[in-house]
Amino acid sequence: MYFTGYQDARIAYRKDGTGPALVLVHGTGGDGEANWAALAELLRTDYTIIRPDYSGSGSTTDEGGPLTAEFLAGQVLAAADAAGAERFHLMGFSLGAAVAARIAADHADRVRSLILLAGFAAPDAYLRLEFELWRELIARDREAMARLVLLTGFSPDTVAAWGTEGVAHAVRETHDNAKWDGMARQVELDLTVDVSDALPRISARSLVIGCLHDRMVPVSHPRAMAARIPGAEYRELPTGHLAPMERPDLLAGLVRDFLADK
Repeated sequence: MYFTGYQDARIAYRKDGTGPALVLVHGTGGDGEANWAALAELLRTDYTIIRPDYSGSGSTTDEGGPLTAEFLAGQVLAAADAAGAERFHLMGFSLGAAVAARIAADHADRVRSLILLAGFAAPDAYLRLEFELWRELIARDREAMARLVLLTGFSPDTVAAWGTEGVAHAVRETHDNAKWDGMARQVELDLTVDVSDALPRISARSLVIGCLHDRMVPVSHPRAMAARIPGAEYRELPTGHLAPMERPDLLAGLVRDFLADK
């Protein structure tokens, strides 16, 4: 674990592997380890993997103010700078996809290529309903929120395969390990983020990935992002929203194929 600073934040990040830099930006309630550990293990022989925790997650700390995509983008860039990555491949997941899109549009000279996984540019009525429910459950019933995360984050077949005891264990782990106060801050950003203006300005070679069984961020959102990014490629995975945790092998294959020519 390494640390660097950005404005009022002390940013934690991980750096593993060897080769061209690949910066991974996690999603709401996740961090660089929880969301990306399995994928990093698969890619670390070919890429230097940089995994920052942005505000509200992991070991990163700040003064607790409202979050913006621009503030989180600055933290990701600060971690890349501290890790010695002047230019890098960039991958963002869920809320991290919005942050990555902002970086690619506003700092095009830094981004060699862009991958957006299960992302959304701005919340529609469906996502607002979901994020408002998250906000309420985080405040009032965190065990129910843990159950909801698992129920909607993974594909039905994956959850069913865990069995009753496996599901109960996963609920306990989610409940006990979540940084709930930080997640609540990130949910407020989920409700207000809008990077729609960034998408047409992205010039990096781009891949957008949707998840066919995604019940957190319906696949219509990544499809729409791909349609607005000039020249973007689009692929889909047969997973739920938490693809990096559910099928990191399939995701690693898409990443390797896309970056093979870079």
